Amino acid sequence: MTTFHGVDLPDLSGTTAVVTGANSGIGRSVSRALAAAGARVVLAVRSIERGHTAAHGIGGDTEVRELDLADLGSVRTFAADWDGPIDLLINNAGVSGPSLTRTTDGFESKFGINHLGHFALTNLLLPHITGRVVTVASQAERLARLDFADLNWEQRPYQASRAYNDSKFANLLFTAELHRRLTAAGSNVRANAAHPGLVATNIYQHDGPRRPIDLMWSAVLGLLAQDADHGALPVLYAAVADIPGNSFTGPRHLAHMRGAPQLIDRSEPAQDPELARRLWNVSEQLTGIGFPLPSGTSTR
Repeated sequence: MTTFHGVDLPDLSGTTAVVTGANSGIGRSVSRALAAAGARVVLAVRSIERGHTAAHGIGGDTEVRELDLADLGSVRTFAADWDGPIDLLINNAGVSGPSLTRTTDGFESKFGINHLGHFALTNLLLPHITGRVVTVASQAERLARLDFADLNWEQRPYQASRAYNDSKFANLLFTAELHRRLTAAGSNVRANAAHPGLVATNIYQHDGPRRPIDLMWSAVLGLLAQDADHGALPVLYAAVADIPGNSFTGPRHLAHMRGAPQLIDRSEPAQDPELARRLWNVSEQLTGIGFPLPSGTSTR
């Protein structure tokens, strides 16, 4: 595809998509596009009330289910209650924020939600998945540097931007190792990642007094950001386009910040298979959840 728009989606009638963080922003836009193409869309959200409000605005065949990625117990419950095939799993939910917070299980929240929550969810749902897993990453990964000795920021002075960058880097390493394992298991499922570009969503909005950096971001977003519907396009492209597994998609213009989606590059560290395996092994240890498919097993 030389250009791609939401209207380019194929007929998705008879398919099921699960979208995390679907009550607002990119997740809501992705859900709306998939539902308009005929998919049954399950909005996996922390707030059932907000999820139903979003579903009402989306229309089509939608369902709302509770999922709190900051609580591995909630992730396990969501997966245990699932029955039937999943054609698309869209790992979209994400958090930012200026302060150090922790998940129910004690993980630093950005790493715990953006990476570990989706790591756990994907592996628990994988026996049901028949099509693709798309994880929303970011070019912020280029500024990351994982500290395996202190992934949960228990020893270092906390740096909010670094923690976010690291979580997006982890998303790409997770995608690469997931696709490698799927291929080794003989599965036809593809794992892809998507960068939505610079998008004006509530991930940039925080409670509390506005800092100088918040004012700067507000100005940047006002001048350069695209809306959530355009930010959803790389995610949709990663979900349905005829592209290889372990692809990374993003906008084509303004240093991949705006425009129609295309395949984009990732940093050299994000392509390191040994680093991806190391993160996977640590993630298994932290969550107690591993890859569920034995070698030679196909999910189709």
